[in-house]
Amino acid sequence: MWLRQRDRAEETARPEAVQAASALALHLQSGGELAPVQADDLPLADGEVAFADVACSVARFYGTEVVYARPAGYFENHPTFGRRWVPNRRLDARRLQEAEAAAEPQWRDHTVARVVLTSAGVRLKPSGSPGWLPFDHALLAGVTTGQPEVVLSYTVCAPLLLAGPAAQWLGVAIEHLRRTAV
Repeated sequence: MWLRQRDRAEETARPEAVQAASALALHLQSGGELAPVQADDLPLADGEVAFADVACSVARFYGTEVVYARPAGYFENHPTFGRRWVPNRRLDARRLQEAEAAAEPQWRDHTVARVVLTSAGVRLKPSGSPGWLPFDHALLAGVTTGQPEVVLSYTVCAPLLLAGPAAQWLGVAIEHLRRTAV
């Protein structure tokens, strides 16, 4: 029930998000600048300016090591051979396939986070986390904008997914900051 309500809310917010991102792109192309905002409780470096303070769904894209399950089977009391282990090869094969699929690179660590866009980078504070995670623009390798999401690729860490109504606006702003910093 909650997921359907959230999906409906995102569907209704999507046209406004696209419109806001388009308006920002036009504003920046015509020589406009990003307006600074106040980001409470985020310690900024000297000269660092905050431009957005929003909530987004975030995730990271990476693979993990395969966690192998213990061999499946059962003990049998055989009249001739006595008590012995009988392996279940089909279950072992299925568990191996599931473990390998679970270890494949995919979007992981889905959570809601506070996202602050600054002149130096993107700062994340996942819900329930005491500290901020920095993702600097200097390490940004690429920005891929999708309909409700933005993927930020970095040279030193796993890609970062930002999703939600503010994601497209953030993608336009990040791309602008990236171009003007070069």
